[in-house]
Amino acid sequence: MSHARAVLRFTLSLRSAGRLCSARFMEGPPHRPVSPPAMENGTAPCGEKRPPDTQETTVTEGSAKIAFPSANEVFYNPVQEFNRDLTCAVITEFARIRLGAKGIQIKVPGEKEVQKVVVDLSEQEQDKAVLKEGADPAPGNQPRTATVGEMCEEGLRVLEGLAASGLRSIRFAREVPGLRSVVANDASARAVDLIRHNVQLNEVAHLVQPSQADARMLMYQHQRVSDRFDVIDLDPYGSPAAFLDAAVQAVSEGGLLCVTCTDMAVLAGNSGETCYSKYGAMALKSRACHEMALRIVLHSLDLRANCYQRFVVPLLSISADFYIRVFVRVFTGQAKVKASASKQALVFQCVGCGAFHLQRLGKASGAPGGRVKFSAACGPPVAPECEHCGQRHQLGGPLWVEPIHDLDFVGRVLEAVSTNPGRFHTSERIRGVLSVVTEELPDVPLYYTLDQLSSTIHCSTPSLLQLRSALLHAGFRVSLSHACKNAVKTDAPASALWDIMRCWEKQCPVKRERLSETSPAFRILSVEPRLQANFTIRDDANPSSRQRGLKRFQANPEANWGPRPRARPGGKAVGEAMEDRRRLLQNKRKEPAEDLAQWAARLKTFPCKRFKKGTCQRGDQCCYSHRPLTPEATAEAAPADCPQTPNQKPPGSGATTGPGVD
Repeated sequence: MSHARAVLRFTLSLRSAGRLCSARFMEGPPHRPVSPPAMENGTAPCGEKRPPDTQETTVTEGSAKIAFPSANEVFYNPVQEFNRDLTCAVITEFARIRLGAKGIQIKVPGEKEVQKVVVDLSEQEQDKAVLKEGADPAPGNQPRTATVGEMCEEGLRVLEGLAASGLRSIRFAREVPGLRSVVANDASARAVDLIRHNVQLNEVAHLVQPSQADARMLMYQHQRVSDRFDVIDLDPYGSPAAFLDAAVQAVSEGGLLCVTCTDMAVLAGNSGETCYSKYGAMALKSRACHEMALRIVLHSLDLRANCYQRFVVPLLSISADFYIRVFVRVFTGQAKVKASASKQALVFQCVGCGAFHLQRLGKASGAPGGRVKFSAACGPPVAPECEHCGQRHQLGGPLWVEPIHDLDFVGRVLEAVSTNPGRFHTSERIRGVLSVVTEELPDVPLYYTLDQLSSTIHCSTPSLLQLRSALLHAGFRVSLSHACKNAVKTDAPASALWDIMRCWEKQCPVKRERLSETSPAFRILSVEPRLQANFTIRDDANPSSRQRGLKRFQANPEANWGPRPRARPGGKAVGEAMEDRRRLLQNKRKEPAEDLAQWAARLKTFPCKRFKKGTCQRGDQCCYSHRPLTPEATAEAAPADCPQTPNQKPPGSGATTGPGVD
C-alpha cells in the first residue's frame, strides 16, 4: 500500500512539473514584454532579434534609407522610383490645397519663400461637393506653417495599404509636409517587422505607424466619416481590383486615391474576359491600349464609387514603363452620380484599319428650369462593316471618356517640380512627362499612331511634323500623348485621316498590283481623297516639349528591368530559381550558337527535297543529303558532336541541355 502511494505521489509531481514548464514556454521569456501593437497584429515585438544568418541590403532613395532582405522576402523594385517621386510631388500639392483652406502654409525644403494663393479645385467643378473644412485663417500676420518631418494636428491622414518594406510611407514622412499620420500596412509579418526596423532607422516613429492586417479589412474598418483617410495609396503586385471597393469607402470627402496597376497584359487586351471580371470592361488590342487601360481603370473606380453615392474626379493619369498610375479625388453627391453614365462609353474598333468610334452609355440634356435630364443614348454610331475598309468591328469598354487629367492641378505639380529640381532624383523625367500631359487634348479620348496609319496602306511613314502640319492645315486640332511617342491625338474624324494618308500615298506610291482586292489597303486607296492635304511644315506643329528637348519617354533604366517576381517566404531560393529560368528561356526561339562545320554536318542529316524531285542542280555542293536515308544510315551519318538529329533524341528524358533550346 505504501509503495502504491509513493508511485502516485511521484506521478503527480511529474505532471505538475510538466504543466509548469509548458506554462513558462507559452508565456515566453520574462524580460521581453510584448507591446500592445504586436499583440493586436499578431507579430513579434519590435525588439526581437533577427536570425544571425539573415543578410540585408541598404538602399537610399530620396530622403529615406531602407534596409531590406537580400532574399526576395519583401518586394522592392528600384525602377518604380519615378512612381514614388511623382506620388510625393502630387501629395505635396494636394496637401497645399487641403491645408490652405485651413489657413496653413506648407514649407518644402528647397522651395522659395513665396506665398502661393491656393484655390480648392473642387469648387470649380462640383457645386455640392465643397469641402466642409471650415477653418478660418489664423489671426495675425504670421500664418500657421507645416514643415517636413513634423506632425501637423490638422494635417493629412495617409494610408499605404500594401507597404512591403515601408519605403513609400517613410518617404512621405520625410519629404511631404503637412501630415498628421501615415499608416504603413502589410499582410506579411516579415514585412511589418521590416517596416518597424526601417521606421526606427529613419527616426519617423512619431509619424509612421506600422500595421499588419488585410488591406481590405483595414479600409472597411475606416468607413465612418470620422475615421476615413485623406490619402490612400494602393500599389499592389498585379491588379488592385480586389481593393477598390474598400478604398472608395475609406477615403474622406474630397480625399486623394492613388492606384497603381501592373497587370498591363490584362488591361492591354491580351485577355479581355479577365479584364471584364476584374474591372468590368472589355479591353481591346489596340495601338492606343495604354490610354485605354487608364480609362478602363477610371471607369472601374467610378463604377465602384457610384454604389455608395460617390464619384471620382481624375487629377492625373499616367502610363509609364510597365504600369499605369491614376490619382483621383472622391466626392459624395447623388446629383453628380446621375451624370456618371454619360461619362462612360463603348468603343467600336475596326479590325482592319483600326478606326474607332465612341458610343456614350448615357445622355445629359437641358430641361426647363435649368434642370438636367438624363436618358439613354442612341446608337450605334457605325454600320456592321467599316465604311473605310469593309471589315467588321470589335466592341470594347465601357471606359471613361471624360478628361483624365486636371490641367490646373498638373500645372501646379509641374511648377513645383520645375522650381525645385533638386528635390527628386527623377525630376527631369517628371518635368518631361507632365509637360506632354499639359499639351494633350483633354476632350479627345484615345489616339492613332504613325506606324499604324502607314502600315495599314503599306506606304512609307510620314514624319511626325508632316502629319501634324497636314491636320493643322485642314483645320483640326492635334497633340501628342504621354502614353506613346508616335501617338497622333486629334479631333479629326477617321475619314479625314485616311484622306490625308491617301494624299501622302500619291507622293510615295504603293504598288497596287501587290495588294489583295479584299485587303484594307486596297479598299482605302481605291477611293479618291475629298480633302487635299498640305504637308508644309508649320511652326506650331512642333510641340513645346519637343522643341525644348525634355525627357518625355523613358529609356531602359537597367538590364532585365520590368516587373519583379512576387515576394515569397524563403525568397532567396525562389530568386535563384527565377534567374535560372530567365537564363533558360532567354532567346528560346533562336537556334543555339554553332560553328560553321557543326552547322554543315547538321544540315547533311536532312534529305534534300529538290533532289527527290530531280530539280537540285548543286550536286555535291548542296548542303543537304542527296542519298535516301534509312534509320541505319541516319545513325551512321549523324556526327558524334551533333546536338540533335531528326531520329535522335537528346540525352535525358526530353530535358533541355542548355539555354536557347526548347
